[in-house]
Amino acid sequence: MGFKMKYFDNSSIGVLVTRSVADMQRIGEIFSQGFFVIVADLLKMLVVAAVMLVINWRLALIVFAIMPVILYATRVFQQAMKKAFIEVRAQVSSLNSFVQERIGGMKIVQLFTRESLESEKFRKINARHQDAWLKTVWYNSFFFPIADIVSSITVGLIVWYGGLQNVSQVNADEYGTIFAFILLSGMLFRPLRQIADKFNTLQMGMVAANRVFKILDTESNIADTGDVARADVKGNIEFDAVRFGYIEEEEVLHGVSFKATAGETVAIVGATGAGKSTIINLLNRFYEINSGSIRIDGIPIQDFTLASLRKRIAVVLQDVFLFADTIENNISLRNPKITREQIIEAAKQIGVHEFIESLPGGYTYNVKERGTMLSSGQRQLIAFLRAYVSNPSILVLDEATSSVDSYSERLIQGATEQITKGRTSIIIAHRLATIKKADNILVMDAGKIVESGTHRELLKQGGYYTKLYEAQFMAEEVA
Repeated sequence: MGFKMKYFDNSSIGVLVTRSVADMQRIGEIFSQGFFVIVADLLKMLVVAAVMLVINWRLALIVFAIMPVILYATRVFQQAMKKAFIEVRAQVSSLNSFVQERIGGMKIVQLFTRESLESEKFRKINARHQDAWLKTVWYNSFFFPIADIVSSITVGLIVWYGGLQNVSQVNADEYGTIFAFILLSGMLFRPLRQIADKFNTLQMGMVAANRVFKILDTESNIADTGDVARADVKGNIEFDAVRFGYIEEEEVLHGVSFKATAGETVAIVGATGAGKSTIINLLNRFYEINSGSIRIDGIPIQDFTLASLRKRIAVVLQDVFLFADTIENNISLRNPKITREQIIEAAKQIGVHEFIESLPGGYTYNVKERGTMLSSGQRQLIAFLRAYVSNPSILVLDEATSSVDSYSERLIQGATEQITKGRTSIIIAHRLATIKKADNILVMDAGKIVESGTHRELLKQGGYYTKLYEAQFMAEEVA
């Protein structure tokens, strides 16, 4: 949970789920079915070997002479199974990634009639998974007959040794010894066979453990070394010559500098890929900047503890994420300090209480996974309320580009005005109404701030903003 966002950008959700759930189950099986059972079987073998030596050390040596063969076969089997199980776990991850991604994008698959193509891809991935499993089955079917053959050879050697004796000189006790050794050899090899069988569980657990430890050993945690934990953040923001790239060799921001004073609303506009959303990510320290500095109230954000920094910043993202839970829990995120009364009061203040009450069950309505039971406009309103109820010093809003119905649009505009009052607001603006009301507009192009000023000031300049306005917003103003 504390990893940098870059780690999640570069990791498949299916792979992470496999390592977090399935691999952890395999690790648990090491102790429940593997390790302790193997220890018990080894103790049984030691006891049987000791009894053999006490009864007849010559016969015991015959049995022990065969042991290196079965131990060598076990070692070869173990190494082969380890490689096979590594392949199995890799194929399980691929399968989970594919299924998770296709379920999430099922609308696209069906809209573009890609069912047959995706089914064929699934069949191929599943076939590779099946082949990996069949390899483990083949190794098992090859090893255990070898163990049985070696066990039978041992019994034959014991009988052969007895046959070398002069039968007339062999008393009943010696016959009993031979029969006892036949039984004891079975008792010796049976645990060895079981140990080899449990090696499957052990190997799968060890492979899973290696995959989990790779995550744990990843040096991808955000450095939370700050010691500033202020609750009275005013909201003065300053970006000073900030350079950043999601990939080090490819910078997204090129020396971005701007200031936002406490209580000011700053709108950021620009074409897609200009670097607008990156500013939001950096302000919340989802990523570390390459150079420059970002300050809040004159303090570098690295000096704040991550918890205190993010408590004072509320973010409403363009792609609203809602958990499969009630409206109330999606707003409070189960924060015990936020009561239902506070949520209802906040909802009334920003004008969304009636909308929530109109839902079946009101605040207890379950929105299902990702909020699919709600429209995009309704999800945005829930996200507004989630941000507002946390009473942040700084609001960061990435307006949705998708259009919504006129009723939701009015609610969103009203909520935007209410939530931005009295606090510093950074808005990636896509609505003309928001842009015109901003105290300052930053115009971005190719990772740089090329213009800044109010709506009227920028239109008078007749520069990049004017072209952007004519291309994106003029029709909206006429309408």
